[in-house]
Amino acid sequence: MLDKEGIAKRIAKEIKDGYYVNLGIGIPTLVANYIPHNIDVVLQSENGMLGMGPFPFEGEEDADIINAGKQTITMLPGAAIFDSAMSFGMIRAKKVNLTILGAMEVSENGDIASWKIPGKMVKGMGGAMDLVASAENIIVAMQHQNKHGESKLLPKCLLPLTGINCVKKIVTELAVFDVLPEGGFKLLERAPGVSIEQIKNATGGKLIIEGDVPEMIL
Repeated sequence: MLDKEGIAKRIAKEIKDGYYVNLGIGIPTLVANYIPHNIDVVLQSENGMLGMGPFPFEGEEDADIINAGKQTITMLPGAAIFDSAMSFGMIRAKKVNLTILGAMEVSENGDIASWKIPGKMVKGMGGAMDLVASAENIIVAMQHQNKHGESKLLPKCLLPLTGINCVKKIVTELAVFDVLPEGGFKLLERAPGVSIEQIKNATGGKLIIEGDVPEMIL
């Protein structure tokens, strides 16, 4: 199975040259460390930055340069800083090519629940609702099961929704899936050493398997 770094590394392979990409809080922020050096990508942070770089080395952090998750980051040459109103204007105007988000649950028709667990305090829904309403391509990075061993890939989300019919692809520690327009999780790749049976047992929603499913190459 993959660790969080492995999930981020696999998702980085989905990023294409020339993309503007928004990275959500959690596992998605790690993707910045694995973007191939031979492509030109601009990372956008909804708190007001274009041109994020990888995380800084220890001792080189600048507390004033942070991402949406309040983590210290670096800025690449040519980076720009602006207010959140302009940042969300970019998002709502669909200037971002790819959004990578974490999630608590995803349904088999592409609904996402990512902002609230009933009974627990939250600071707010953040920018995810704007992102899922505007982005044409959304990839979710998340653990396949919750801490109770229950699947997070479900027929229908049980938690409050962030957006509906919006998730296109999911990468977990077990596998890579496409979310099909007609519904269902299509298995594309297995994590190294993970069997089809493990993935079946861990997936609550409709799982679609066609032919041989290769192991992912990181």
